[in-house]
Amino acid sequence: MALGTPEQSPGAIRVPAAQLTDFVARLFAAEGCPADDAREIASGLVEADLRGVWSHGVARVPGYLGRYRAGVMNPRPDIKISYDAKAAAYVDGDNGSGLVVAPKAMRVAIGLAQGYGIGIAGVAFSNHFGAAARYAEMAAREFCIGMVFTNASPALPPWGGAKPFLGTSPLAFAAPTPEGKTFVIDMAMSRIARGKLKFAAARGEPVPEGYALDSDGRPTTDGAAAFGGTMLPFGEHKGAALSWMMEVMAGVFTGAAFGGEVANPFTGLDRPAETGHTMIAIRADVFMPRAAYRIRMGQLDDRAKAVPKAAGFDEILSPGEPESRRRAQNEREGVPLPKAVVDDLKSEAARVGIEVPFAP
Repeated sequence: MALGTPEQSPGAIRVPAAQLTDFVARLFAAEGCPADDAREIASGLVEADLRGVWSHGVARVPGYLGRYRAGVMNPRPDIKISYDAKAAAYVDGDNGSGLVVAPKAMRVAIGLAQGYGIGIAGVAFSNHFGAAARYAEMAAREFCIGMVFTNASPALPPWGGAKPFLGTSPLAFAAPTPEGKTFVIDMAMSRIARGKLKFAAARGEPVPEGYALDSDGRPTTDGAAAFGGTMLPFGEHKGAALSWMMEVMAGVFTGAAFGGEVANPFTGLDRPAETGHTMIAIRADVFMPRAAYRIRMGQLDDRAKAVPKAAGFDEILSPGEPESRRRAQNEREGVPLPKAVVDDLKSEAARVGIEVPFAP
């Protein structure tokens, strides 16, 4: 069983990415975000949709705007950066959107890596930052290996538990590659993205067996019961252990909230989220010339794809290649938006008196 994709939804439309970005930026500007920050947020959300990661795309707009209206997220953060070691920076996000704070932190890490070979930025007082791949890819575009850690609000139990405690806490990794190739990993510690679970609940869709427990700690395939209960980690105890590691790397280590303290981005409208991130950039040519590195990355890709294919597989794809293909398709055809998402965007636009240029 697979959850439906946006283009499969009845009444779905496709919208050019540039038009969608401009529109979403106007919504955030109307809530008090500076123009550059509004554009940064909109670009991050549309980029997720382009890559097919729709759970972290513009479907998130109402939730983010709701946090601004509730006064629990700062639309004009005064982000402060201090340097506590030669290759390490501390970033105080001032309760700004993670889609504004996180890219600034990764740019700092990249700058440090260019000077010292490696750079790390620890972030506290941030919020949900959308798709983690965005920040790892920022590093790869600057010929750095990028690693991204974040914690999140309680969604998973520690292995053997029946109630949410650990976050879904995505981990991202990207590396520079030869032209035409990709290597990007972005994975949450849960078997399903929480955003997809939320939208399955809203649409009355079931979720696959083994993805969640209900509020009483019993296995369920009911989307609403799953969203109100507990998600399960991928790989059982292994995914739970990685989620625990993320609490160390992004929460304990950075001084952010940790161990069940991060506010839920959907329902935690009574307090700031205090999410933590850690961004690491490593210059990919610290041990060899760039040309040699690129040759070796190409050889790795070629050798992996030359492995005999298992039954049912036509090809072997590198990490990030499916998203790269989806991005190319959506750039040509437009970002697919389900009718429910379009309706939500129309409601947000009506609230602030903005016309929706693509509404049917």
